[in-house]
Amino acid sequence: MTFPFSQSCENNKDPILELLTGHFAEEGRVLEIAGGTGQHAVYFAQNIPWLTWQSSDIPVSVESLNLRIESVQLPTLPLALPLDVSQTHWQVGAFNYVFSANSLHIMSEQCVVEFFAHLDDVITLGGKLCVYGPFKYQGEFTSESNGKFDLWLKQRDPRSGIRDFEFVNTLAEKAGLKLIEDHAMPANNQLLTWAKIR
Repeated sequence: MTFPFSQSCENNKDPILELLTGHFAEEGRVLEIAGGTGQHAVYFAQNIPWLTWQSSDIPVSVESLNLRIESVQLPTLPLALPLDVSQTHWQVGAFNYVFSANSLHIMSEQCVVEFFAHLDDVITLGGKLCVYGPFKYQGEFTSESNGKFDLWLKQRDPRSGIRDFEFVNTLAEKAGLKLIEDHAMPANNQLLTWAKIR
């Protein structure tokens, strides 16, 4: 069976895994938002066996995501949940950790606001959020290629675009999260990690 495939997921899975094993070091449950092709979910579940990896995606994408998840039959990788960050009630329960990759620049700015607003109810005290993707700092792109990528995103969907770190961090702080690491990653991306402090 042929599954949806993302080359960028294949390229970044090892650098992300290296950091996740440190941040998600204790046994617990992870909610992955925007699971996409499922490559991350399968790879991280296989390599971080002390975690239960609960993936999710918008309802229209869950079926293809679950095809890959079903193919590996891992006890720590249940079927993905349908989840649109803009829905009023997520009804997913509480998690020790939340992870999302390459999602904030795809969703609209209002959806980014909703994403963080719901995390207050989802992440347990002391839990962590890791977000992977490109960001701007003080309105400036970290590379010329990210500037071109932002233009491409906006041509495809004017509501999308690379987000300002300061905007995202302010939303995180409102949700009771404190930034503990901003780690530069390959291909002009970052892995931002917050801890739930209240």
